[in-house]
Amino acid sequence: MSTTPSPATPPVSLPTTPATSTARPVTTAKSGPVPAPAATPTLRRALNWRTRFVALSLIWGFSFLLIKVGTDGYAPFQVTFGRLFFGTAVLAGAIAVKRERLPRGARTWGHLTVAALLLNAAPFSLFAYAEQTIPSTLAGICNATSPLWGMALSLVALSEDRPTRRRVAGLGIGFLGVLTVLGVWQGFSGLDLRGTAMALLASLCYPVGWIHVRRTLAGTGHSNVSIIGSQLFVATLELALITPLFTSMPTSFPVLPLLAVAALGALGTGLAVLLQYGLVTEVGPTTAQMVTYFIPVIATTAGVVLLNEHLGWNTPVGAVVVLAGAALTQSRPRRPRPRGTAGQS
Repeated sequence: MSTTPSPATPPVSLPTTPATSTARPVTTAKSGPVPAPAATPTLRRALNWRTRFVALSLIWGFSFLLIKVGTDGYAPFQVTFGRLFFGTAVLAGAIAVKRERLPRGARTWGHLTVAALLLNAAPFSLFAYAEQTIPSTLAGICNATSPLWGMALSLVALSEDRPTRRRVAGLGIGFLGVLTVLGVWQGFSGLDLRGTAMALLASLCYPVGWIHVRRTLAGTGHSNVSIIGSQLFVATLELALITPLFTSMPTSFPVLPLLAVAALGALGTGLAVLLQYGLVTEVGPTTAQMVTYFIPVIATTAGVVLLNEHLGWNTPVGAVVVLAGAALTQSRPRRPRPRGTAGQS
């Protein structure tokens, strides 16, 4: 099962079994074992996952602002390398604490190399290059088109994903939303086409990579933390080879952009993965993937408020249309209710 598309990390096959209560009976001197109130742990769990849901939305929503700040002081490939380096460090710590085993076999590592390129190295670099010429608000909205690309590609590449009228309508609505964001009736006036194309290409990389992961790495027997940690490590090696070919060693290290890159990697790429896996395990992929629809809202708000980016009317309107279309492409028809259950609770 694929999870939420994001600028931070690709999804892999995740467990969907909800967490069970670990509350133990409370013992008193008079009456012996007394069951703990059922509502208390339930409420605590509900607050916990909602808090982590909000945290994940904020982390991924602010990622585009952090990319913009990072590219103010460093080359795009350097921003991506730093992002992957700090993200890999967080996952390496999690693997060590959990004592997870790394994947084995040349074939598995070959698939990880392709996944690392499609889901990390390429899209992260494309977004970094794009934000040199387009606002972070537009980059965040372009990222929201990933479900639309995924819908279109799955109809071709995944035989089990059959088109429905609702999903095809969602694809069409989402496409109209993209045209609204780009201001097609103005002839794309004032829009940097090269940067926008890079951002849209980055969002396309994610579903292409997800299809590859779904076909090659799902069901390998390795834990999700082990797989994604290894994948980020390979992506870091890829950028370590690519970066010196296109950039020179920085002569100075501006503090604010460096802190932005470190936060982008440690929080937006490392911690966010762990939060996402925890949410999918506890509340299931359907609820967890709703974070996708908050990311462009937060990215737009952060860009306007903190970076003073200009926002035309067509940007938020188009973003709403894009998200509506994306929601339709992810919807599934409800299963018919068994006869004789009407009115039962």
